Amino acid sequence: MERLKAGLRKTGTSIATVFTGTQINDALYEELEDALLMADTGVKATQHLLDDLKRRIKETKTTEPAAVKALLADALADLLRPLEKPLVIGEHTPTVIMVAGVNGAGKTTSIGKLTRHLAEEGQTVLLAAADTFRAAAREQLGVWANRNTVEIVSQEGGDPAAVSFDAVSAGKARKKDVVLVDTAGRLPTQLHLMEELRKIKRVVAKADGSAPHEVLLVIDGNTGQNALAQVRAFDDALQLTGLVVTKLDGTAKGGVLAAIAQERPVPVYFIGVGEKIEDLETFSAREFAQALLA
Repeated sequence: MERLKAGLRKTGTSIATVFTGTQINDALYEELEDALLMADTGVKATQHLLDDLKRRIKETKTTEPAAVKALLADALADLLRPLEKPLVIGEHTPTVIMVAGVNGAGKTTSIGKLTRHLAEEGQTVLLAAADTFRAAAREQLGVWANRNTVEIVSQEGGDPAAVSFDAVSAGKARKKDVVLVDTAGRLPTQLHLMEELRKIKRVVAKADGSAPHEVLLVIDGNTGQNALAQVRAFDDALQLTGLVVTKLDGTAKGGVLAAIAQERPVPVYFIGVGEKIEDLETFSAREFAQALLA
């Protein structure tokens, strides 16, 4: 909780300062609206939160601005609750997880952290280096494989779909619990690359009829509303099952999770609140809301 509070301080401070006044009036609501919009909560989610907050204030007959902050935390937690869902491993062997994201979002690093998280839960993991376009991607994933002492399937300059097929086949043969497929970073506007992602998904299904079991998108919390646009585009193309939201420790735009909850409620499996390997945390709506408004 302390790590989460520290990570969300930049976003939370701008919202919390609204409650330092002495009166609950139109000026407070206006300031709060501005603060939420500045935190990239988005117009729809901001309006929803303000309406919900006014209703709660009326019902509880609250008169203290400090108490209003606690009511806002409740409203935010309720809005975020549909995003709270655990990543389930074990229903399929292996559980095939395809990971997408734009370059710079922290995709490969998140895969490394996720590998560590799964290993600590006692799962055996196989990594697929299907990001064959970026020269350093394979090496970067290899470093994470060594650090976590897990196996990796890769080919120099190989076809991403072929690498993915080989990895899923190997995962089945070696009875691994999880196969994590690292796909090439791309922008949703690069249509030929989005088509390649769809191809990887189709080919993975040929290797295992029920796969992929999870399609995750890694988004950078710093990018605010742009992150919401990425969720929309990748969800339309791939039917996402979950999100990993990174770099929340360095951003004043942590409100974007509220925008996602309001407009495209794809579950948030993990959030990143620091550089360390253990700084990938499972998402809790209540904890997130309380830390944000601490």
